[in-house]
Amino acid sequence: MAYAAPLFAFEVRYVIELLLLVFALIVQAVALVHAITQRSDAFPAIGTLPKGGWIAILAVTLLLTLVTRTSLSIFGLIGIAAGLIYLLDVRVGLKDISDGKGFW
Repeated sequence: MAYAAPLFAFEVRYVIELLLLVFALIVQAVALVHAITQRSDAFPAIGTLPKGGWIAILAVTLLLTLVTRTSLSIFGLIGIAAGLIYLLDVRVGLKDISDGKGFW
C-alpha cells in the first residue's frame, strides 16, 4: 500500500499533460483558423506582422506541437505563446478595425 502513491502520481501527471496538450492544440488551431479567415490588408493597419507571417508562425508551431505530442516542449510552449498573443492582441486589434463586426 505504501507504493501506490508514486504510481498514482504518474497517472495524474499523464492526465495533466494530456489536458495541457489539448488546450495547446485548441488555442493554436483557433488562432490559425482565425488568421486564415481575416482580410490581408487589416494586419498592416494595426501594425503587426502580415497575414502570411502569422499563418506561418501558427501553422509551424501547431505542426511541431502535433509532432512532439507534448505541450511542455519548447515548441509547444512557443506555440501556446504565439496562439495566445494572436488571440489576445492581434484578434482584438482586427476586431477594432472592423468595428466589431463578425462572429469572431
